[in-house]
Amino acid sequence: MIITGTLFRDMCISAANALENNKEELNNLNVFPVPDGDTGINMSMTLRTLSTELRDFEGTISECAEKVARVALRAARGNSGVILSLFFRGLAKELHGLEEADSIHMARAFKTGVAEAYRAVMTPTEGTILTVMRVSADRAIERAETDFAGKVESLFAYMVVVAIETLQKTPELLPALKLAHVVDAGGAGFVKMIEGMLLALQGAPVELKAGAIEDKEGASAFEAFSTEDIKFGYCTECIVEKDAAHRGEGTAEEFRQLVMSIGDSVVFVDDEEIIKVHVHTNNPDRVLNKALKYGDLATVKIENMRNQHSALLEKSEEADAASEAEEESVAPTKDYGFVTVCMGDGMKDMFEQLGADRIVFGGQTMNPSMEQMLEAIRKTPAHTVFVLPNNKNIYMVSEQAAAEVSDRRVIVLGTRSVPEGIAAMLAFDENIGADENEEMMKEAVAVVTTLQVTYAVREFSFEGEEFPEGKALGLKNGKIAVVADDRDECLAKLLETLDDPACITVFCGADVDEECAARTEETVSNRFADVELTVVSGGQPLYDFVVSVE
Repeated sequence: MIITGTLFRDMCISAANALENNKEELNNLNVFPVPDGDTGINMSMTLRTLSTELRDFEGTISECAEKVARVALRAARGNSGVILSLFFRGLAKELHGLEEADSIHMARAFKTGVAEAYRAVMTPTEGTILTVMRVSADRAIERAETDFAGKVESLFAYMVVVAIETLQKTPELLPALKLAHVVDAGGAGFVKMIEGMLLALQGAPVELKAGAIEDKEGASAFEAFSTEDIKFGYCTECIVEKDAAHRGEGTAEEFRQLVMSIGDSVVFVDDEEIIKVHVHTNNPDRVLNKALKYGDLATVKIENMRNQHSALLEKSEEADAASEAEEESVAPTKDYGFVTVCMGDGMKDMFEQLGADRIVFGGQTMNPSMEQMLEAIRKTPAHTVFVLPNNKNIYMVSEQAAAEVSDRRVIVLGTRSVPEGIAAMLAFDENIGADENEEMMKEAVAVVTTLQVTYAVREFSFEGEEFPEGKALGLKNGKIAVVADDRDECLAKLLETLDDPACITVFCGADVDEECAARTEETVSNRFADVELTVVSGGQPLYDFVVSVE
């Protein structure tokens, strides 16, 4: 059996459909016990547009592989998505110039794909998608010229078996997976992908399930392998279209060294015409400033792609979209305005009372798109617009939207929670300049502590002890601080972690009734008799309580 260009096309589309159909299953395989997984979304969106990009493709396997690699690299989301795109880039390099491919060609292509992925990841972590890919490719190479010579379908069936076996071993290689009782999500996605390819070889390609693609299209993002102890706050990604002076591979070594020095989870692709960067860092501005020295920024992206467009538009389409957005702009009529992000009617009301001009619905697991943020900014009638993302996964998409605005100044503050956003707005003074306001708001945000109560969606380990799913989790500034049997006990334990607060505001979630809210007010009052306390209905999903402490 030989793989032609059109058969490879069908294999890739089948693989993309398999990822899309199973994205929620993959999302649930993460090392976090809180519900914020997005690996399935990132991987599916990396390949999602192949069905349209390749619909009318007719050509050689070389041409098809090159097109798949180009589309995947441009659309890649998250560490797992980038690794997947680099894998296809390696396939394209190995298949270059071929009209069709046999089992030996494909085994070599898989091997080159894996090497390409490892080369770009600065600190490869075993027990992830990289391991599943590598072992599958190594075993395929070992037997391609003997047992599977001329038997492409059998080779892929063998690789599927090997990939599944390797996936089951990932918890032994990566302690975080073992503690969470899951296999690696990226590795599981790779298994789904090659299963989809095999089914196409067998004449039964995976069809996209009805309603599978339901996410709104918008700005982009990157997923990380890291656990809750990650020390770098911003998952930063950009694509640089190289200028003439930097064309060619390997021309951005200084940029690569900078990226490696200021973060972790680094993926750096220095291609002929583009540079693609993914890094977890506390200094995204340094990454972007350095990137601009090598050419134009094509995209800037952030984690969690639920509302993300899966492929970049062509330049002409981007220009059309920007033009349409310009036409919808509202002319500035005042000095300052605010765009803020939140979920829940109570939180929305609070921001409106504080003077927010535009409120974008979104938050954890429900990130707004770049288009949504851009529209909100353009419809804010102010010369200077302050943007409050209120979630670390929305910061960079806000930055991307801000970069598209030329008729007003946009300042994006790094607020990571609603309490931080509220503190920023309370610190605002319309009688002083924008720069002074920015500094004052940053200072106000720095002294806010955010407490949250949610529930574990799977078994997990905390401080050396195993806990079942359903336990109440208390988060302090985004990290697990306490575990309890129910939300009331969890909140009480969280309060014990506080020293001497002066002001506490409790936002009760959508599932908290009046009786529970009254009980909560009593609990806080008993714990801190002299504190200035406010208990309001926030109406937010996922978190029964969000508490602002100053």
